[in-house]
Amino acid sequence: MNNRPTVTEFEGFDKDTDVQVLRKAMKGLGTDEQAILDILCYRTNDQRQELSKHYKASYGRDLIDDLKSELKGDFEDIIVGIMTPLPLFDATCLKNAMSGAGTDEKVLLEILCARSNAQINLIKAAYKAAGYGDDLEGDLESETGGDLKRLLVGLCTGARDESDEIDRDRVEADAQSLVEAGEGQLGTDESEFQRILVAKSVPHIRAVLLAYAVAAEKTMIESISSEMSGDLEQGYLNIVNYIRNPHEYFAELLYKAMKGLGTDEGCLGRVIATRAEIDLGSIADAFQEKYGQSLVEFIEDDVGGDFKRALIALAS
Repeated sequence: MNNRPTVTEFEGFDKDTDVQVLRKAMKGLGTDEQAILDILCYRTNDQRQELSKHYKASYGRDLIDDLKSELKGDFEDIIVGIMTPLPLFDATCLKNAMSGAGTDEKVLLEILCARSNAQINLIKAAYKAAGYGDDLEGDLESETGGDLKRLLVGLCTGARDESDEIDRDRVEADAQSLVEAGEGQLGTDESEFQRILVAKSVPHIRAVLLAYAVAAEKTMIESISSEMSGDLEQGYLNIVNYIRNPHEYFAELLYKAMKGLGTDEGCLGRVIATRAEIDLGSIADAFQEKYGQSLVEFIEDDVGGDFKRALIALAS
């Protein structure tokens, strides 16, 4: 599967010129938000980290602190988000989802169901280094319970098999095990779903999904929807949809964040900030094909102001 990013290294990158523009945009009365997004939304995360260091060397000031003091609302969130190294950005989103009254399980599942082993291990290291807690896994255990807790702990382990080999006998055996764990009995054996969908390799699971549809005479998505409910259902739907097609998974997240009354600006910002340098162009293609309207058009119709301009810059 080919990945097309929307943000790539800026040719002719000049950190000294960039920090002068940024400082001028935030110095004195008023803030030039357009100048800020014209630089930061068109640089890679590595280039932004260089700017952060050079800004401090040049002015003795912290760039992120200055941005936080000058910007506000969703625009501040997206700019500070793209200034943050990706593992720390994810770790911060996870910490925020577990802070205060209640836990935002939707955010936990959105992130952990769609990260590789390597990414999860970097997130765990960033979580600890930032002082968010001694252990991300321990915080997940304390904030959730039951089958959902076991699912999140399993995902947080970051130990999915990464083999490319597909053993047809094992594929058929796992497909049959999933039938028996769900459709083939009263109640659902969630542990079998986790044993296969969380621990087995992506190529293996893709093959299992096809074999399951034949054996069960319905798709895995249909079975999960009928056998589970609530956050656990959403978690397994996330896993299956992400494994089936990552681009469609993120396209659907973006669509649901914007459709209907109200907008989930947090989800919108998270997806665009984290995927811009990976596959946001491919996600936009999937969005256009699935929903018949471009991602940029959807953003233009749904949000406004500097937040809209930043999102469009990152997504174009």
